[in-house]
Amino acid sequence: MSALASAVLDSLQRLLPPKQSSALLPAVVQALIQALEEGELGLDCRGPAPDGISPEDWPAAALSALNGAGWLVDAAEAATAPEAPIVQDGLVLRWRRWQTQLQQCLAAIEERAQRQRACREADHQASMAAAAKAGLDTQQCQAVSAALRQGLVLLTGGPGTGKTSTVVQMLAACLRQRPGLRIQLAAPTGKAAARLASAVNRDNTQLPSSTLHRLLEAQGELRFGRNRRHPLELDLLVVDELSMVDLPLMAALLEALPADAQLLLIGDANQLPPVGTGAVLEELCRPERRPLLGDAAVELRTTYRNNGAIAALAEALRQRPSGPQGELLQELQPSLQPLTPKDNVTWIEAPSRSLPPALLEAVQGQAAALRDSCQALVWREGRPDPDQSAALLAQLEELVVLSPIRQGPWGVEAVHRALLGDLAKSAPLHWPPGTPVLNRLNRPDQGLANGDIGVVVQQGSERRVLMPGQRLLHPAQLNGAEPAFALTVHKSQGSQYKTVQFLLPANRPLDPRLIYTGLTRAQRQAYLFTPLGISSRQNQNAP
Repeated sequence: MSALASAVLDSLQRLLPPKQSSALLPAVVQALIQALEEGELGLDCRGPAPDGISPEDWPAAALSALNGAGWLVDAAEAATAPEAPIVQDGLVLRWRRWQTQLQQCLAAIEERAQRQRACREADHQASMAAAAKAGLDTQQCQAVSAALRQGLVLLTGGPGTGKTSTVVQMLAACLRQRPGLRIQLAAPTGKAAARLASAVNRDNTQLPSSTLHRLLEAQGELRFGRNRRHPLELDLLVVDELSMVDLPLMAALLEALPADAQLLLIGDANQLPPVGTGAVLEELCRPERRPLLGDAAVELRTTYRNNGAIAALAEALRQRPSGPQGELLQELQPSLQPLTPKDNVTWIEAPSRSLPPALLEAVQGQAAALRDSCQALVWREGRPDPDQSAALLAQLEELVVLSPIRQGPWGVEAVHRALLGDLAKSAPLHWPPGTPVLNRLNRPDQGLANGDIGVVVQQGSERRVLMPGQRLLHPAQLNGAEPAFALTVHKSQGSQYKTVQFLLPANRPLDPRLIYTGLTRAQRQAYLFTPLGISSRQNQNAP
């Protein structure tokens, strides 16, 4: 049992002594704590038995033990037993605190979605005509219509389904109806916020864009300057990459949103859930809850961007249930084996005790290109040429290595050791020019968000870090930063790269959402590395 689970169990036994003791109580508490540590709000009773509980005891005997202890209450009767720390919501068990916050958050979203906005028929018809002229399909036009009539719109869809084109028309329709509308763009990461602004701000339109933490004026862990007493000053808020937003952040956002403001939420429900606790988009997309949003929920299903094998493999992954699956790679064989050199997914099997030579060659090429671009920079009055700086920052998006793990032979740290040696563990001041730099902290005073990526540059003997927006920082200002030739899949969310080199280590259950998220970061080409022998094991298992 973990130290946290042990402490929680001790507190429960002291503050609320179980009416009936059971050997299953410690295992259930441990499972609930472990779920939170993994970002899950609760335990699904339909899932496999947690560690420490036999399949015969899950879930019936475990539920009976919680009931006998007086620690469990049904969600519909939660108010009648306020002392019960665990709530059963259908077939899911949650700690009361998280159950309460989740229900409050979902209720607020549903209330906004069901709120009707007045819309003149002439404005509606003009917006529908403009959307049709722009080439939007039926579902995309439904989203435009919802933006004119609903207090909240949830727009979901996979890559290439036209979410960005739809959002552009939705905002145009809202501005046509209300010309003075104050619109704010936001996303969980700086990279995602910049991509949203780049896609939406066309034709001389310059809508403000920022990270959610910066927008809410974050003042430390879960403390924000914007709240119910000091609400956001806007009329319409667009939030992209909703899959990355956890429950506490969404609760803070809803609290700071003016009552009459409109909210547009955009996301791909098949991507990885957030690192923090509570996948809001996943909850909204549950079959029993999505209908409660009515016309405010629009899913785009038609893929318009011909992304070849990337799109085909992503679609195969979309069809699979979420959660770790030990045999996932073997089960993907029918999609991987027919790949040809002309496809935009290349599958490579390699020994898993060291990094694949093909991957090392590719990332070394990227390192050399970045180094050459840095050496070619022309400096004037202490600053690099703006056009060259923009090209250098763009070069960062040419290639990245992704892995689900940090440590191990196929982990992120192994890639950086191969490129930087012992310097990989040192501070950015010691990294060679051309090294990508991952900022890992929100730094509002410097205009930086957790996840922003820059690059080490050098003028004479002085090294600086060039960050997005062409900001130059001294490396000492980026304490805790890491090299970014390679990223974990979670850290890559909200970003796009021309080429993705994707490592899938051995002996690790894989979540379809993890492979889906990593694969769809690639715009042009994806290289999928799996341990040697996957295909032969598949052949051995064939009838």
